[in-house]
Amino acid sequence: MVAILIGSVLLAVGAWLGAEQGWRMAALWGLGAGLGVALLHAGFGFTAAFRRLLAEGRGAGLRAQMVLLGLTCLVFLPAIEAGALFGQPVRGFVFPTGLALLLGAFLFGVGMQLGGGCGSGTLYALGGGTAGRTRMMTTLVAFVAGATLAAWAAASWEGWPGLGAVSLPQMLWFWPALAGSLGIFALVFLASGVWERHRHGAVERLHWRGGHWLRGPWPLLWGAVALAVLNAATLIVAGRPWAITAAFPLWGSQAVAALGWDEPAFWTFWDEPIRAEALFRRLDRDRVTVMDVGLMAGAALAAALAGREAPWRLPRVGEFAASLLGGMLLGIGAVLASGCNISAYVGGIASGSLHGWVWIVPALLGNALGLRLRPVFGLADR
Repeated sequence: MVAILIGSVLLAVGAWLGAEQGWRMAALWGLGAGLGVALLHAGFGFTAAFRRLLAEGRGAGLRAQMVLLGLTCLVFLPAIEAGALFGQPVRGFVFPTGLALLLGAFLFGVGMQLGGGCGSGTLYALGGGTAGRTRMMTTLVAFVAGATLAAWAAASWEGWPGLGAVSLPQMLWFWPALAGSLGIFALVFLASGVWERHRHGAVERLHWRGGHWLRGPWPLLWGAVALAVLNAATLIVAGRPWAITAAFPLWGSQAVAALGWDEPAFWTFWDEPIRAEALFRRLDRDRVTVMDVGLMAGAALAAALAGREAPWRLPRVGEFAASLLGGMLLGIGAVLASGCNISAYVGGIASGSLHGWVWIVPALLGNALGLRLRPVFGLADR
């Protein structure tokens, strides 16, 4: 009954968006919901994958990421090189690489382990109730607050030194960039398996029998393939890769304006024309927002289909403090680094941008520090 209710709401909202704004916005709402279903059914989380890799030497999550990256690159790089996919103009995420990226990715990595999720992980855990909804709500509110704070302070960090935006296909030519990317994914995939076998004597599989396509759970391999397909569909419909955290400074800035605390329109962050246009739009007309909310709704549907309970419980003091600090670091880091695991890491690498490859190094270092800080908040076994 709950699944039918949530499904009906999803269809109704999709129909309303289609009538109000056209088929593209309705399609993005549906794609967001599909991403939420895939993330929850597969338990596809970057935070848990990095934690298991760094703390236990288990690399199944990392190998699933390599499958996701490989499949996404096979679609994205040729499409971006051609400038269109199935006749639709497309562009990638090619952003600057510099000090702001390095610091932002590091802070984001720390925030992942303290807050309990990244951008996608926070949204699908909140929607599906997989990690304690009250705790993840705290993380999300702090995430938005941190992103808004970074946007407010943009004048102080946007001029930091860097290399600018670097496209590897343009620098190395297309085929070497694609072949090199796929080679690195394969090498990481194989090395992860060798290391895990050395540590534990066996390697966790990405696929197993018994998963149900509708009720779940899904093997990680299914999740990786589904996310790659849905990201490719997002590229066609939206004309750019899947993004999550770009909505967070927008939500916070609109809240600041509505409460009369300040005039975000005068912040340096919103000087860029595309950002400025978004600032004055209704949130239901913002594509990233629609997909983010759709993702949470899709995760709620997946949880209902799986028959999972989604309890609301008050977090312990340590959990609450970790969510506040972790969320703030996630928000600040995402804005400084031009994205999160989805838009900077997956979207950046799949777009052939140097910043995507650079992002993962300080992010992993931040995750390592975050793991060391977890016991301070009583999160060692959580």
